[in-house]
Amino acid sequence: MAKTTPQTPIPIGITPLLDSLQKLAATPLAQATAPPGGLYTSTEIAAREAKNIFAREWICAGRADELPNTGDYMSFDLGEQPIIIIKMRDGRITARANVCRHRMMKLVDGRGNTKKFTCPYHAWTYDLDGHLVAAAHMEQTQCFDKANLRLPEIRCETYAGWIYVTMDLAATSVAERLAGLDEYIAPYQMQHYKTIFTEDHLWDTNWKCLTENFMEGYHLPVAHRATVGGFFPVGDTRFDDRGPSDHFTLQWFKKTSAAPVGTAHPNNTNLVGDWRSTSVMPTVFPSHMYVLAPDHLWYLSLQPEGVGKTRIRYGAALAPEVLADQSDPAAYIAKTKAFLDAVQAEDQFVVEGIFKGAQAPLSSPGPLSWLERENHEFTRYLARILQF
Repeated sequence: MAKTTPQTPIPIGITPLLDSLQKLAATPLAQATAPPGGLYTSTEIAAREAKNIFAREWICAGRADELPNTGDYMSFDLGEQPIIIIKMRDGRITARANVCRHRMMKLVDGRGNTKKFTCPYHAWTYDLDGHLVAAAHMEQTQCFDKANLRLPEIRCETYAGWIYVTMDLAATSVAERLAGLDEYIAPYQMQHYKTIFTEDHLWDTNWKCLTENFMEGYHLPVAHRATVGGFFPVGDTRFDDRGPSDHFTLQWFKKTSAAPVGTAHPNNTNLVGDWRSTSVMPTVFPSHMYVLAPDHLWYLSLQPEGVGKTRIRYGAALAPEVLADQSDPAAYIAKTKAFLDAVQAEDQFVVEGIFKGAQAPLSSPGPLSWLERENHEFTRYLARILQF
């Protein structure tokens, strides 16, 4: 009878899982494995993540250029809290609770432009600053105080063209957290890129499976062989030599001259030399990741929906000189989106498969490649933030 290889048992319960995570985080990359399957399937871990991560960290809600005009707004769910992100008269982008102060009805869905928000239930109405300005038939209610019924403000900051929100009033600013990222993204001037689409999706996987997939190039020649895989010389991947940051990780990679996207347009005067074919790929912890190329960017912002589902805000933008050079911009945008959608479909296949595999009783984590350095840095982030 053939011998079977003993499997490393998956820790059960949150204490063994956290102990295993701490040990793994302290292990050098060359000796490190992927995390245990229980990290992706444990409801106790998911509850700890909701409390320690998604109720405290900065989450990306989209791009600032999606709200160009006063009164432009978009809805976003920050964990269990619906919010409205609004372009104010003074040019600031702010966020408020998207819940009426009367019977807690959600005020708006989607995107639009308005001078006021009117509840679809009883028509309580709020201005852009969140003040209650109208509420019919309340004159006989002694506890009604219109002046004190305002939509709560949510912390909202913009950084390099991105919109971030958090429920934590004490969180350090995004600019302070990501100061070490500035020098690598500034040459691209991505704050001027033009958003071409933003969509929301729900995938059948754990959010960490998708985060880890996005931040490594090891899978590109295989999982993305039908799209981008043949245009990445993965052996040339470079990482930040300064060591891991508490708030982000990143890598650089080049595109070959045959790549359909990813190189600078002739009218790009910001980038020179190798930078004209180099992309930077940051992951802002916990769950905002993007590919920033000389001609475009595309991004994901993730939040868990329980253990086995992930809410995804997915979008892309083009460098202004690329869009300006198109005789048929709509056709070019449609072609670009179709290409990125194909890449997304390839990723969905693998990350949903990984989550299924993580639930299997005979699954065990294997050793990491040097190309998965960012995955190990993500493990260290999780070990640090989940320990309390």
